Amino acid sequence: MNEDCLKLTCYFGERDRAEDRFLADALIDIFARHRFQVSVLMRGAEGFGLRHRLQTQLLLTLSEDLPLVAVAVDTRERVQAALDEVTGVAGHGLITLERARMLSAPVERAELPAELDEATKLTVYLGRQERALNRPAYLALVDLLHRRGIAGATVLLGVDGTTTGARQRARFLGRNAEVPVMVIAVGDGARVARVLPEAAALLTRPLITLERVRVCKRDGVRFAEPRHLPATDPSGLAMWQKLMVYASEQARTAERPLYVELVRRLRAEGAAGATVLRGIWGYHGDHTPHGDGFWSLRRHVPALTVVVDTPERIQRWWAIIDELTAETGLVTSEIVPAVRASAPGHLAGGLRLAARWRD
Repeated sequence: MNEDCLKLTCYFGERDRAEDRFLADALIDIFARHRFQVSVLMRGAEGFGLRHRLQTQLLLTLSEDLPLVAVAVDTRERVQAALDEVTGVAGHGLITLERARMLSAPVERAELPAELDEATKLTVYLGRQERALNRPAYLALVDLLHRRGIAGATVLLGVDGTTTGARQRARFLGRNAEVPVMVIAVGDGARVARVLPEAAALLTRPLITLERVRVCKRDGVRFAEPRHLPATDPSGLAMWQKLMVYASEQARTAERPLYVELVRRLRAEGAAGATVLRGIWGYHGDHTPHGDGFWSLRRHVPALTVVVDTPERIQRWWAIIDELTAETGLVTSEIVPAVRASAPGHLAGGLRLAARWRD
């Protein structure tokens, strides 16, 4: 299957509530009730929102309300049908709705559409304990992407989610075989097109999405700046942009971990928000894939920092990110066009992306 889909992403806090329950539970229940192809709930390591209250696991008192990110993927019709419920319970944070290309078995080599030629973000959804080549499938997949010259890949572990509509919550005692994992990779369109059949062949039930991105910087080398966009599209709707910084947790700048300094600087300068997701395995550039090991004395895992804001403000945050990634890190930007809403929560035709801050 190769079709347009929508990716719904919610950024919020661990203690945010929807009436008498936690917002995270309410959202995953909605995703399960609408039987989305896949949804993943991920716990962040650090971040802040509009109120600029720092959330971090580095300090005990601030680790009680860590950032959460919930991602759900399915056809346009199914996601639109759930949107009123999602916006009805999500009273805080950021909600984005992005268009992507969804692939599932059988996946064959294909020429990517023109909008994916520059660079492509490849996201693969699979089970936590899924196996390939006698090892965890996410390890085999990352090794394949590294061998084929894909610019970078990060494995993000879910703590809750759904697979074909069935809820898969992580439990302390249990194999958690079906708890979803996301593998996010970035590479040029031609390389991604060539690797698709091999990647899908590793998986039991391949589900893959493709989105257009721009690679701005890698290991201190600039390739491009985020596109300079108007504040609104021709119809007058607000435009949004997203910056993502892929690096190792051990990458440092100004004597601090890079992701920590990014969050501190962006918060001090008044950014609308930033979220850091800690991966369990991955790489960028020519670096060897790495992650947590049983005998490791220090954590050496990927850290992914996400910033979403208006085009004018994104240019300010790009300057900070450019300064702090002078030696390491893979930086990408994405355009997130607005959509026309014919009524609250209802999206009209021609939909590309909806984004809003509520705090």
